[in-house]
Amino acid sequence: MSLAEDAPIGSARRRRVRASVLAAIGLAVAALVVVAVGLFAPGGGDVAPAAAGSSAPARRFEIIDVHVHTTPRAQPRLLELMRQRGIQSVVNLSGGTPLSGLDEQLAAAARAPGKVIVFTTLAYEEAAFEDYGSRMAELVRVAHARGARGLKIAKVLGLAMATRDGRRIPVDDPELDPVFAAAGELGMPVAIHTGDPEAFWLPVNDSNPRKEELEAHPAWSIYRRRVPSFEALLGELEVRIARHPKTTFISVHFGNAAEKPDYVAGLLRRYPNLYIDTAARIPELGRHDPSAMRAFFIEFQDRILYGSDLGVGPAPTPLFLGSQGRTAPTAAEVERFFDATRRYFETDDKNFDHPTPIQGNWKIAGIALPPDVLAKVYHHNAARLLALE
Repeated sequence: MSLAEDAPIGSARRRRVRASVLAAIGLAVAALVVVAVGLFAPGGGDVAPAAAGSSAPARRFEIIDVHVHTTPRAQPRLLELMRQRGIQSVVNLSGGTPLSGLDEQLAAAARAPGKVIVFTTLAYEEAAFEDYGSRMAELVRVAHARGARGLKIAKVLGLAMATRDGRRIPVDDPELDPVFAAAGELGMPVAIHTGDPEAFWLPVNDSNPRKEELEAHPAWSIYRRRVPSFEALLGELEVRIARHPKTTFISVHFGNAAEKPDYVAGLLRRYPNLYIDTAARIPELGRHDPSAMRAFFIEFQDRILYGSDLGVGPAPTPLFLGSQGRTAPTAAEVERFFDATRRYFETDDKNFDHPTPIQGNWKIAGIALPPDVLAKVYHHNAARLLALE
């Protein structure tokens, strides 16, 4: 009997397990899930056409966005946004599991062939069982058989996920080896989010570069919480990547360490199975020396994927633009999110507003990538990795 048959979605036992694990996860994963279920306050700004006089050059590349969160009911809205912004395909990282949500996400994606690629998510609730690693691995195999193209692992692994006896499950937990081995055998890239921005570990005061964001979302602060350090989590992630050379990893949010591009460069040099995406980290990248960042992108031009961390719920819920403030984004802020991102990659402009105001009050400088490198970052690398060519 398969695991799915052994523990059906509607069973009372599974509901109790799911409730206990979600309670342990708490707000650590809420920032991710809020996008997938559309839990935004109504009345936010929506997609606007490209602004007249935009500082970024005219669009020249079809884009594959490898880091999007959406729901089946929101797909018409997502497709219209993609049409307006020149986005060929997206990867939906909120695909759910065979036990909850995956079938609905796959059915919605099938109505727009080639537009939405669905990644399954790790079945975190299985941590309540003794053999959680093998159970999760079996669900990855089931998800692949049903049509999931990759696996998404949220930051709850490492920060909050625990066994039934309360032990924190580290990112490099050997019990999870079957999960990553299965993904490698099936050719499923693993998009993994580990930790959080380094500033989330700091006191929320005037010295914290993410003060406004953390004041808007106090639960996101990790300061003085009983969790591993930023560096310790990155160390666990590296052990995991090194242990599975036949598995392709996408370390999201610029390798989960946009504050430390030299560190990320070292990882990319050591592990040929590692890719990174740019999701929700242009504000941080833009604070670094633009010539150094340009050199980074040129050196690793075959291993960097465009990602936005865009969240699309059903209208009229506001779009999630890599983060969110106390109020819904205006149409001008939506425009800025897309325009400033392209401006960072495509121009050498200096001292302009970054895409996500809530993520820090500073200006950034563009890196003016060569057209062939832009084509790889925007499209070709993801097309190759996901076999879309």
